[in-house]
Amino acid sequence: MRIEHSIDIAAPVERVWELTLDVEAWPQHSSTITSVERLDDGPLTVGSTARVKQPAQPTRIWTVTALEPMRRFAWATRAMGTTMTGGHELTQTEGGMRNTLTVDIEGPLAPLVGLLIRRPIRKAISTENEGFKSAAESAVVAS
Repeated sequence: MRIEHSIDIAAPVERVWELTLDVEAWPQHSSTITSVERLDDGPLTVGSTARVKQPAQPTRIWTVTALEPMRRFAWATRAMGTTMTGGHELTQTEGGMRNTLTVDIEGPLAPLVGLLIRRPIRKAISTENEGFKSAAESAVVAS
């Protein structure tokens, strides 16, 4: 099951990619993330891990599963008998770029879990995307 939200951002893809990789700063851009603590050093790579706390959720360890510079970032965690993968896909557009956030829920309990959390996840990724847009566009205006 996939839940998705896209937003157009009037900023260079490089700026949004920079924000995407700075996972520890995500709480500054969105009320849907309380804290992110990297559990390893250096740049994010496939296999990098972080401890993520979100409101009304237990703290979870997320592991980077895909990283294509300037294009795609994904990480996954186990939750409620499923694997949840959060994805960020960046696409160049005429006026800047499009940021698409996705949550894929997989596993035997995915249909049930999806029914229970689809609406809050849709709202959360919409809020997160608005935060990326605001942060990226304010940086463009400032420069």
